[in-house]
Amino acid sequence: MTAVKNMGGVERWASVMTGGFLTYYGLRRRDSAGVALALVGGSVALRGIQGHSELYDSLGLQGFAGAGGEANVVRGLGVRVERSITVQARVDEVFRFWRHFENLPRFMEHLVSVRQTGGNTWHWVAKAPVGHVEWDAEITDEQVPWRIAWRSLPGSQIDNAGSVRFSPAPSGRGTEVKVLMAYKPLAGALGALIARFRGEEPGVQVREDLRRFKQIVEAGEIASAGDDVRGGR
Repeated sequence: MTAVKNMGGVERWASVMTGGFLTYYGLRRRDSAGVALALVGGSVALRGIQGHSELYDSLGLQGFAGAGGEANVVRGLGVRVERSITVQARVDEVFRFWRHFENLPRFMEHLVSVRQTGGNTWHWVAKAPVGHVEWDAEITDEQVPWRIAWRSLPGSQIDNAGSVRFSPAPSGRGTEVKVLMAYKPLAGALGALIARFRGEEPGVQVREDLRRFKQIVEAGEIASAGDDVRGGR
């Protein structure tokens, strides 16, 4: 079975070039250390040729592929996150609170602000290891009260996309909220690795954000928020 490519074109080229140099240099040394270096170089070069990194697999770093559905929303971005949680509230209430995007910094710890800049566009500011990052995004699909999808606009500091789906939980036990998102780290795959080692892995962040969202909603703090959102009051 052919492995799914999870490396970008530039990264593949760099891997082939770097691996080839390490292999050449290692073989020229003609000692045990050189042999080891050549083996490492060969592995790096092979990774670039195949476009697939086992290390990225083990760390959950992967590119999007597939046809149809939500996969197309985030196709081509580098790091994927998929998380879900069940909230004890009606679908329309949960959707309305989330759709009022100014509410998001209340439970998304790394998000500083969200400000509407047009009828369908928003400006986002988030915390980063070196300060703040900003981007503009547009709503690409909205199905009230079931789904919201977005994508960052060209020129954004972080290229990202994703969707949030709201559906009745089994046996009428509230609402299941499913988040699917992807983004390209500021420093590529290396930036994603650094974030993970710093304890800022996006999957963990989203999981904790959803827990805080659940607490806010179930505490009854949604009644006064989002009354101007499309889809009802």
